[in-house]
Amino acid sequence: MTENSTATKLADLRARLDKAQDPGSERAREKRDAAGRTTPRQRINALLDEGSFVEVGALAKTPGDPDAIYSDGVVTGYGMIDGRPVAIYAHDKTVYGGSVGVAFGRKVVEVMDMAIKIGCPVIGIQDSGGARIQDAVTSLAMYSEISRRQMPLSGRSPQISIMLGKSAGGAVYAPVTTDFVIAVDGETEMYVTGPAVIREVTGEDITSAELGGARQQELNGNISAVVDSEDEAFDFVRDLLDHLPTSCFDAAPVFAAPTDDDVAQAPELDLFMPDDSNAGYDMLDLLGHLGDDDNLVEIQANYAPNLITAFGRIDGRAVGFIANNPMHFAGCIDADAADKGARFVRICDAYNIPLVFVVDTPGYLPGVEQEKAGLIHRGAKLAFALVESTVPKVTLIVRKAYGGAYAVMGSKNLSGDINLAWPTAQIAVMGSAAAVVMIQGKQLAAAPPEQRDYLKKVFMDFYDENMTSPYVAAERGYIDAMIQPSETRLALRRALRQLSTKDEHDLPKKHNIMPM
Repeated sequence: MTENSTATKLADLRARLDKAQDPGSERAREKRDAAGRTTPRQRINALLDEGSFVEVGALAKTPGDPDAIYSDGVVTGYGMIDGRPVAIYAHDKTVYGGSVGVAFGRKVVEVMDMAIKIGCPVIGIQDSGGARIQDAVTSLAMYSEISRRQMPLSGRSPQISIMLGKSAGGAVYAPVTTDFVIAVDGETEMYVTGPAVIREVTGEDITSAELGGARQQELNGNISAVVDSEDEAFDFVRDLLDHLPTSCFDAAPVFAAPTDDDVAQAPELDLFMPDDSNAGYDMLDLLGHLGDDDNLVEIQANYAPNLITAFGRIDGRAVGFIANNPMHFAGCIDADAADKGARFVRICDAYNIPLVFVVDTPGYLPGVEQEKAGLIHRGAKLAFALVESTVPKVTLIVRKAYGGAYAVMGSKNLSGDINLAWPTAQIAVMGSAAAVVMIQGKQLAAAPPEQRDYLKKVFMDFYDENMTSPYVAAERGYIDAMIQPSETRLALRRALRQLSTKDEHDLPKKHNIMPM
């Protein structure tokens, strides 16, 4: 073959593409393989539909560097998940430690720009050392270019980050700006600055896992879900996308569902609520009875567990459940729960997913620490997000609905569309135990000691009958329907069907201003 023959050129192309498949140094590849870690292309192929990945930029290199390595530390392209298009990129830790350089940045920006044009999710498989120090300002510029494209994508198409290694600096700022962050226990580590830098600057001594391990960052509120393996992370993403549209202009997937006759009666719900209004129960068990099945995709399960945020299905269509969990803080809403709920409301609203509130809360969590944590403005965020949202909002009050926490859990006065209540509901400014102290405290203190318990019970019984009774709220129009628990599944279906063509818009302006 001559040097300029077509055959020679084809052989050269094949050689270059073959080298680009796993371009890291032999030492880096051996280290990766010894640790049992997968390659970026293996990760992409494990997530996408078989044979659907189309790579772009495989032969990209850092310009002006004769020793530059193909791919520049990231694999980028397009593919399908359950037949729906996605843009995807995966860091390659064997090339420059997966750090961001100019070619790296341009490749990621290319697929993000395409996702903006065509309206599809962007999935980033993160495993990066952050900015490429030797590239100085160029690396920082590329991080900024990536971040700048997250804004037009935000709320337009889902953005999902899968954390499959150690990520630092800019490699964590970008993921936490996406809609969902999925981490693997024992594998994911995230931090702005690593242990070595912290030790040098502040003298604090901490391990990498203690600082930024998946479980710790979950407790910090930076992670949507922690799973046990890479395969489970990919399964979670597929389940998540089953509840999300391709873009805000599309409908989420619709699945087969039981018929109305199948759900018309659920007698187990009539027996669900404990007779003791202070007895605990797991709200997740109840949510499993309200939808088409008990398959829920819970978001931030171990962060502020007193408020459950989860995707489920009713009538074959995706819904977002927001529910108080009496097993934690008796279902009170604290500052973390308010942040969690507000973010979930905004995600569902952006992607036109109806909200179903299931209410059992005695109020906002009181305490000095909560005030220091900013409960005032953080609690206000949940109310703000609720009123700002325009999707269908259906509320089911199953037990306690007290004070401001009742208001922000989808009440009619804060823009809830349809409010339903079980006969076990209790709706008031506060519970009878607190009310007796506020209203009758002085009278009880003045009564003979032997009469105080009796007088307290008389007042509490009167208060419960005349103040917390759900029929008081129903008489005043704050409850649309009192229903038997066994009728709940059908009632929720009918409410969501009634609201399916809801069309509501805010007054013309540039944008809202969230509470501080």
